[in-house]
Amino acid sequence: MKVIKMIAKLKPYSVFMVLILFPFSLSAQKGAGTSDNPKISIGVHADPLISWFSSDIDSVRNDGARAGFNFGVTFNYFFGPNYSVSTGLNLINAGGRLVNRKTTTFDITTGIDPEVPQNTAIEYKIQYLSVPVGLKLQTNQIGYITYFTDLGLDPKVVVGNKVNSVTFENQKAPGEIKTFNISYHVMAGIEYAIGGNTAVVIGVCFDNNFADITKDYEEVPFNQLKDKISHKMISIRFGVNF
Repeated sequence: MKVIKMIAKLKPYSVFMVLILFPFSLSAQKGAGTSDNPKISIGVHADPLISWFSSDIDSVRNDGARAGFNFGVTFNYFFGPNYSVSTGLNLINAGGRLVNRKTTTFDITTGIDPEVPQNTAIEYKIQYLSVPVGLKLQTNQIGYITYFTDLGLDPKVVVGNKVNSVTFENQKAPGEIKTFNISYHVMAGIEYAIGGNTAVVIGVCFDNNFADITKDYEEVPFNQLKDKISHKMISIRFGVNF
């Protein structure tokens, strides 16, 4: 958990410093993207994940993580033997729980804005559509295994959300969630060759939305506190590359 907390505190520019320095630690010379291998690879993945919130003020705090899933496709274009630009399309189901130390009013779509008592958890279920753009670095194939890392940015659009609390259940609240967000991701894993250009992919990824995910209504009757809520995720990559 200490390693996870250290990664979560990284600033975006720190991630790209790691991105620049990491290749020097790889023992790679030649690999995918040569004349013997295609310069483009396509993959599919289904990643179980856990996600949670963090707040920049003490009066609003995280109250636990939620399980979720990330389904998607990946595309890699190799511009060198062991380097490629990675992108794709992800549908992410994630969420978290927040607790406010003061009573607030919540903006939901029923037309009746319910009051949330102080120290009462609000559970968020958020669905993102994401187009990650990163740099993938990998070693030569060692036996059947290739080691890789992928670092980059993930622009996101919120395509669905629901909220739960003691005064409402499974209600849509688009007025409480910002439509656009952006995160950075850090992934590491292995590809296990099973024949030709096909490989099974297993990895671990940390994703940190560093833009504020929630809207704040400080005026009456909402009385919401001004805060910055970041959304963080850890996922296990299970995929196949072709």
